[in-house]
Amino acid sequence: MSKAITIAQAQSYDAHTINQVGIPSMVLMERAALATFNNLLNDDYDLTRVVVVAATGNNGGDGIAVARLLKIRGIDVAIYLLGNPDKATPQTSQQLKIANYYHIPFTSDLNDVIHATTIVDAIFGVGLSRPITGKFAEAVNAINATDASTVAIDVPSGINADTGETLGVAVLADSTTTMAYKKIGMLTVNGKQHTGILHVADIGIYAEDNVESLK
Repeated sequence: MSKAITIAQAQSYDAHTINQVGIPSMVLMERAALATFNNLLNDDYDLTRVVVVAATGNNGGDGIAVARLLKIRGIDVAIYLLGNPDKATPQTSQQLKIANYYHIPFTSDLNDVIHATTIVDAIFGVGLSRPITGKFAEAVNAINATDASTVAIDVPSGINADTGETLGVAVLADSTTTMAYKKIGMLTVNGKQHTGILHVADIGIYAEDNVESLK
């Protein structure tokens, strides 16, 4: 899985895996969360106070699942949620329900983000194509202003995964756990600067030709 792919390819591979292969989206989300969780532990971050900054798309669902894995491990973790939870994707709505079951605290105070020791960036994923503004931009700026280490899920929020350009503002991550394949925008000068150490996680997403080769 050394090749780098475009946004369109990433979305096509996801759809193929879910709709043709038959692996549910929620399974892929759990695998993405587990890969990110393992990298958080293996990279030896200070997990004294972790804040997951998540939006209501599926990238946010990945992050909320990471928060649960940290909570089960006994780690002090909170979720800073951006966006309207009533408009969350079905998978992220389910992750919010699970997070509530585990009594994971939610915060709306950016000071909690600023005073974290490690931040998980789960705001926007591979499909972002417009500039980040408003409360989302405020959160990104807060992340970048802290002394905390930052781990991004799939793509640092604010980076165009095709071009590597910054869409308004973008998270400066210490490391990024990207799913299945590198994204070509991460290999540009600006993309590398924001991605940090890149981990490519095999979560079971494959192109159709890869599936055919397994037969």
